[in-house]
Amino acid sequence: MAYITLDRSKLKSNYIFLEKLFNTHKVDWSIVTKVLCGHKEYISEILNLGIKQICDSRVYNLKAVKSINPNIETIYIKPPAKRAIKGIIKYADVSINTHISTVELLSQEAKKVGKIHKVIIMVELGELREGVLRDKLIDFYYKIHKLDNIDVIGIGANLSCLYGVLPNEDKLIQLTLFKQIIEEKFSTKLKYISGGSSVTIPMIFTHQLHKDINHFRVGETLYLGTNVYNNSIIEGMHNDVFKLYAEIIELKEKPKVPTGDFGTNLEGDSYTINPDNIGLKSYRALIDMGLLDNNIKNIFPTDPNIEYVGGSSDMFVYDLGKNSQKYKVGDLIEFTIDYIGLLNSMNSVYIEKRVI
Repeated sequence: MAYITLDRSKLKSNYIFLEKLFNTHKVDWSIVTKVLCGHKEYISEILNLGIKQICDSRVYNLKAVKSINPNIETIYIKPPAKRAIKGIIKYADVSINTHISTVELLSQEAKKVGKIHKVIIMVELGELREGVLRDKLIDFYYKIHKLDNIDVIGIGANLSCLYGVLPNEDKLIQLTLFKQIIEEKFSTKLKYISGGSSVTIPMIFTHQLHKDINHFRVGETLYLGTNVYNNSIIEGMHNDVFKLYAEIIELKEKPKVPTGDFGTNLEGDSYTINPDNIGLKSYRALIDMGLLDNNIKNIFPTDPNIEYVGGSSDMFVYDLGKNSQKYKVGDLIEFTIDYIGLLNSMNSVYIEKRVI
């Protein structure tokens, strides 16, 4: 069985790096756990770091978080589905919102069970994912801020996830201005401007982050040490907290070119013969992981001498050339992974999860 490992010491190192960074700039932050897919052992490792808030986009995952530590503050980070209202009130202390009718339902359920539910209003800043349009924001706040059992604690925004729209000073200043307008118009005080995510972290390094942006929601940079702004690794952070391993289940010397009449393969692709390979042989390794578990674009063998050939639902095939590395059946192929590779690995019930 293929398996993924979480390196506890490297995770802790990345956490300490970010904790010092945010503390220096007086920023609160929350760890996004959705990539862990509710896996309790890994979630426990996150909670053991000492974080005070957890973000997730699945009620199932927040339920897992609360089962481990019912006192941790949880944030549901996508517009709530109306059919999920009961679960959100039960397992999320905070939710992000963009529709008045949804907040009204949250209010009704929170009142029914005797809870105060906190709300962050998401503002549309150009990414065209979730967010209240800017010219509707004041009216939106007006209609929800006095709802029973609802406490509006801030405004926020999401960038980069859909179209790759990057944060900049102008967009974040807009958020701070909206906060000021709401506070002055309604004689209130908002706790958070949740304008930060992994992609916003580089703005701290370049001194472009407005001082009023005081809340970040961070996943990828913690797990992979990524500078999401330019897809590099932040100096001082680890990009291999997680590693993926798959066992070689067949290894034989075979022709490099298949024979017979060609149609399309499992993925609907047609094979084109490279005439230079006719008559040549190489060693081919089949591993116990396939398209059901991962996308080949998101996993990267640490051995640069092996080459991906193709895959099916439960096996990938790699060309080992002359097998100068002396691989044999039962050996492991090691992979580093990007964020989607991590998500796919965690979501696969066929990949074992281990802590080292």
